[in-house]
Amino acid sequence: MNFQHSELTQQVAQTARDFALQYIKPHLMEWDESQEFPVHIFKELGKLGMMGVIVPEAYGGAGLSYHEYNAIIQEISQVCGSIGLSVAAHNSLCTNHILTFGNEEQKQKYLPKLATAEHIGAWGLTEPNTGSDAGNMKTTAVRDGDGWILNGTKSWITHGKSGDIAVVITRTGEPRAKNNSTAFIIERGMAGFTAGKKENKLGMRASETCEMIFDNCRISDAQRLGEVGDGFKQAMKILDGGRLSIAALSVGIAKGAYNASLQYSKERYQFDQPISSFQGISFKLADMATEIAAADLLLSKACDMKERGEKVTLSGAMAKYYGSEVAVRASTDAVQIFGGYGYTKDFPVEKFYRDSKLCTIGEGTSEIQKLVIAREILG
Repeated sequence: MNFQHSELTQQVAQTARDFALQYIKPHLMEWDESQEFPVHIFKELGKLGMMGVIVPEAYGGAGLSYHEYNAIIQEISQVCGSIGLSVAAHNSLCTNHILTFGNEEQKQKYLPKLATAEHIGAWGLTEPNTGSDAGNMKTTAVRDGDGWILNGTKSWITHGKSGDIAVVITRTGEPRAKNNSTAFIIERGMAGFTAGKKENKLGMRASETCEMIFDNCRISDAQRLGEVGDGFKQAMKILDGGRLSIAALSVGIAKGAYNASLQYSKERYQFDQPISSFQGISFKLADMATEIAAADLLLSKACDMKERGEKVTLSGAMAKYYGSEVAVRASTDAVQIFGGYGYTKDFPVEKFYRDSKLCTIGEGTSEIQKLVIAREILG
């Protein structure tokens, strides 16, 4: 494994960094306070190829690798976790699901608009009463002639209201039966498909989280992704790759909290010396730097394996689990280093603190990641 970033990766990272500092940083607290989902920002990111990072150029994407994707998510998340999360969800879930399991007609129809952010993507697996217990989902798709009728509610959906295209996993068999779910592509505006409650969240407030409701939503069989019964298998494969983006989001947040703390510790004086000179502070910074480096390496390994076409169930779960926990620890220590100022919205670390917790929950909790890791290592 080559630990040096390629020139292309460095250039892409610099572009993402410059964009985040110029167009996101000046408004991030405004969006956070109002819970505004700044669609225009994603349209601009689409022009830069950052909403279709791994989509081949033949479908209007940037055709880049997971290394560049990792860099983009990290750089944006060092400034704002909310925007990083939405970029990750759009790329890794909805767009990647169609790229991975769609037929040629579906790819040609949907990927060009998703890759340029002309359309924003959503992905629906979770339900009000079935989070990790996806085999018992209540949203159903029932055959009706040459089409399907969808009924049910998906919850905690990123872009559930503003998304133009949604990939939705539905139950097409008996609860808990094997191969009992199927994935469909749903377009905003289809009769019977509406948005429900928008969540009022602790963190990631500029990344829209909303219910998707299906009330006798009739769709054609052409909207089906893959074979009937393969929905859960598809979802697990998508989540394997999606966890790399949450790991990148986590590492980005941790780096943002660490860099802010490092700078502040050199500028803040107590007892006629910078607080960085005190062991209590310097040891916190040492722990943060070491854990972030370790999380970054786990993620780089997983991205390298993904690029080589290897299975990333174990490496992705490790990177997501460890990275998300590091993000929480780093942001917690950052607030402590800032002291009273860290508890105010005038300084950046309180937002890193609030945003970081989602990383241990979204796309599989830390507990689920440990379950995945244990299953993989025990065979």
